[in-house]
Amino acid sequence: MGYQTDAVHAGQQPDESTGAVITPIFQTATYAQEAPAVHKGYEYGRTGNPTRLALEKNLAVLERGKFAYAFSSGMAATSTVSQLLKAGDHVVCTANVYGGTARYFRQVMAHFGLQFDLVDTSQISHLERVWRQETKMLFVETPTNPLLIISDLRALASFCHDRQALLVVDNTFMSPYFQRPLELGADIVLHSTTKFINGHSDVVGGIVITNRPEIAERLAFLQNAVGAVPSPFDCWLILRATKTLPLRMRQINANATAIAEFLSRDRRVQKVYYPGLKDHPQHELAARQQLDPYGQPGFGGMISFDLPDFETAKRFLTGIKLFTLAESLGGVESLICHPTSMTHASVPPEERRRIGLSDGLVRLAVGIEDVEDLIADLQQGLAQI
Repeated sequence: MGYQTDAVHAGQQPDESTGAVITPIFQTATYAQEAPAVHKGYEYGRTGNPTRLALEKNLAVLERGKFAYAFSSGMAATSTVSQLLKAGDHVVCTANVYGGTARYFRQVMAHFGLQFDLVDTSQISHLERVWRQETKMLFVETPTNPLLIISDLRALASFCHDRQALLVVDNTFMSPYFQRPLELGADIVLHSTTKFINGHSDVVGGIVITNRPEIAERLAFLQNAVGAVPSPFDCWLILRATKTLPLRMRQINANATAIAEFLSRDRRVQKVYYPGLKDHPQHELAARQQLDPYGQPGFGGMISFDLPDFETAKRFLTGIKLFTLAESLGGVESLICHPTSMTHASVPPEERRRIGLSDGLVRLAVGIEDVEDLIADLQQGLAQI
């Protein structure tokens, strides 16, 4: 089937008992059994739910995977993936990763005996410097949050597999519409479904997808044993949203490209970070790696840019009216944030300086509004500086 057809139909059939076209919300905690251990495939709400299963099947198809497991948040998905490891294992992670991921690794999982190095994963030489015999996983975010650095997933997959390590990719920024890491050799893909996959800023959720049966078996065990599962209603909302994922991502990509080009021409903006710009140092890699299902490059809806300092950024942000000052991303409405005081406030200042995250950096999450209105809003913000 075509990708848009899969988005609408994969994992979903009319309800057998009523003929309902839309997957019902099975809002139940438990299920009647015909006899001890004789049931219709469902025993308990944490272990399985038909609405959740429909979402998992849908997202597995869209990510071109075989097995998918839904969780209550993107961080719950990351937490579960980290539990595939054991004390003493070493993980290499993208340095410019989402601040909550870095915080979780350093301040939670490190207490359980996992070891971490955060490096620039866009350079294989950086991996070679920190790689150990105990290294069992490479956790990559590409593009990174918020500096939009691209890592070559095919090269990283080859590097990991030569060393019997797992390649895990956080694909939240691109969605499965514009990037499908499993096709590029990744072992595991995860998303915060809160973001582009749901796209309406009304659900918190996560998903983990793989093609490897042995990993899937362990993920299924952890999903049930740990219990960080989403509610049936949240699953239903996300399942409703995936039907329009291709439409939303195409509009978001078009808007973001126009906005990035506008910002790159404004003398008050010091630097624009957007892989769709030809002067981005990894533009060609992004154009090869970030492809829609029909082979066309897509660069997503995330843009960051540098203003001179924090005070300048504050003046700019006070002049914005249409973009909403808020954390998160991927919704139909455009958001704007100041990473060092918001999404990445938990990252130590010295680490922020090391990876190039300045106090004047502003991050945009572009939505589907009329692009002329979004540019006009940015213009009035820039007029304040």
